[in-house]
Amino acid sequence: MVSLAIGMVVVLVASVLLVGANGNYLNHGESMRLQDGGRYALDIVGQAVRQAGYVNWDGATAPVALVAELEAGVAGLDARALSRGAEGIEAPLPGAVNGSDVLALRYSGSGAGGNGDGSVLNCAGFGVAAPASPAGRGWSIFYVAVGSDGEAELRCKYRGANGWGADAIVRGVDSFQVLYGIDSDTPADGTPNVYVNATALEAADDALALVGANAAERARERLRKTWWKRVRSIKIALLLHGEVGSRPEAPPASYDLFGRDYSDAHGGDSGVRVNEADLAPTLRQRARQQFAATLLLRNGSG
Repeated sequence: MVSLAIGMVVVLVASVLLVGANGNYLNHGESMRLQDGGRYALDIVGQAVRQAGYVNWDGATAPVALVAELEAGVAGLDARALSRGAEGIEAPLPGAVNGSDVLALRYSGSGAGGNGDGSVLNCAGFGVAAPASPAGRGWSIFYVAVGSDGEAELRCKYRGANGWGADAIVRGVDSFQVLYGIDSDTPADGTPNVYVNATALEAADDALALVGANAAERARERLRKTWWKRVRSIKIALLLHGEVGSRPEAPPASYDLFGRDYSDAHGGDSGVRVNEADLAPTLRQRARQQFAATLLLRNGSG
């Protein structure tokens, strides 16, 4: 009886150690996967940001970017999702995953034909041709949507040779947030002074003093003066989660994607603070990592 009892204790201890080791192995594996996914997403978004506003000055004719009423090379939406096939960021959808944002970047391509000469690529890796008109500039748009299996993913939306498409960049997204660094100096010196969200930029545009005899003239004046053309850098933040059961039991955590000070001061900016206690029960006990980067625009935004 004594031997049997000792044997049972040994088996119980070994089982506990085995379960703990297996849990640590799963958590470590998920952490590595999250690191790879987060770095890849930041790299793709970073390439697109640095390409925003690109103008091909090697062509035989003046680039379309010389048009004063050209839309800015950077645009965005707060707490919105998009349709895969809709034009650009028109007709945004409500119900964004945890208030995730939309980031849209415009740029000129190079070469003729559907995919140009391959020297300028969109976020999906397809070539972008030189535009014949301002409307023909390339797009790289980032937004969060829920896949067919219920998993949220960061997507890259683009206009290809045969229409609009969108591909997943990374899955397991809790929130994708964007802030825009604007040069508010007069005269502008090219250095960002303050970071604001897309809603604040739109409010600043609404407050512009516009001159024009009719709505069309005022719309063109807004495009000339828009604060979006003052964007000099972009902050992006991403919170990713792992698979079910990939984290040991722990109290619900809170994540401030741009830091606690920003979350406290901008409580109305949905998604900048994610509390695990507010998530669906199946999402609470997941391995999580957050990623952030500040990216400078090489070409300006307008």
